[in-house]
Amino acid sequence: MYVIIMGGGRVGLSLANLLIDDGEDITLIENDEALCAEVAAELDALVIYGNGTSSKLLEEVNIEEAEYFIATTGSDEANLLSCILVRKYNVPHIIARVSNPEHEEAFKEVGIEQVISPERAAAAQLQKVVTRPNAAELMTLGEGDAEILDMTITNDKIIGKRFKDISPTKDYIIIATYHNGNLVIPQPDSTVSRGEKVSVLVRRGTFNKVAKKLEN
Repeated sequence: MYVIIMGGGRVGLSLANLLIDDGEDITLIENDEALCAEVAAELDALVIYGNGTSSKLLEEVNIEEAEYFIATTGSDEANLLSCILVRKYNVPHIIARVSNPEHEEAFKEVGIEQVISPERAAAAQLQKVVTRPNAAELMTLGEGDAEILDMTITNDKIIGKRFKDISPTKDYIIIATYHNGNLVIPQPDSTVSRGEKVSVLVRRGTFNKVAKKLEN
């Protein structure tokens, strides 16, 4: 798969390395000459010095053959302009980094639906660390409608109850427990033990309620 990345900063370079490790064919465009030289020395891929908002440059790197174009610079304006330009080449997947969440709507208005904000993602992750100190996030489902979390049962009110008496509810379902490090599907009549580690499918916006049920 051929992927063109615009921007050789931390986000672009990290992404390029991950995709290269997956065996993808990568071209990276960087408009800062010094940074471009640094990236070229580090990256096992074609690194081009130039402006990703230039039609001539995009055609030189065979934009029409790309499966993905990903704009990762720290400039929302440059990312937006490049994505608008790339649309005329019918690239199947166009993804843009947005530093200012207020700019997301501008990208969507011109048809760029895949918008990523590392800053917002980092803030959301920090918020989870603060509000969910005892829960490890395993997976987010759909459009963030639900999450699978690892939690530890410590609420005396449910210790000794059967799993079918506490799960499922409209807010969560316990999908697995762990005994001696082995994953076990909980049986309805099995009893809940103190300190039991469980994987829980939790509906968005209900974490505090579920944590109170299982951990308090």
